[in-house]
Amino acid sequence: MSIIVGYVPTKVGEAALSAAISEARLRNEELLIVNSAREGSLVDKNVASPEELERVLQATEAAGIQARILDSVYRDDLTEEFLRLADEHEVSLIVIGLRQRSQVGKFIMGSHAQRILLQAEHPVLAIKAESGF
Repeated sequence: MSIIVGYVPTKVGEAALSAAISEARLRNEELLIVNSAREGSLVDKNVASPEELERVLQATEAAGIQARILDSVYRDDLTEEFLRLADEHEVSLIVIGLRQRSQVGKFIMGSHAQRILLQAEHPVLAIKAESGF
């Protein structure tokens, strides 16, 4: 089995990664790190650079766990792509980061985290970034 984490290069993404590394070490499972880009997008601030991904892999190695980066491209719906990867790899746990948004922001943009929490067929660990992180 393995654990899957959605990673973006932000405080929230780092908090989710840290929790996922801890869970992978505790459970002695491989960590799958998802870094998704929208198809055809030339610039996406949520996509980690190769240097950031190398740093992430070094952190997992230092923690003594096996990890792989799952580069994926989604066309319409990031949540569906993430849940598809979780199902495809038959994960034991999904780890996601949460960020605070206004009610209006949630209404207009939707919430990937909320949809993952409600639609996932696997256990989900939701992590908030600490204010001083």
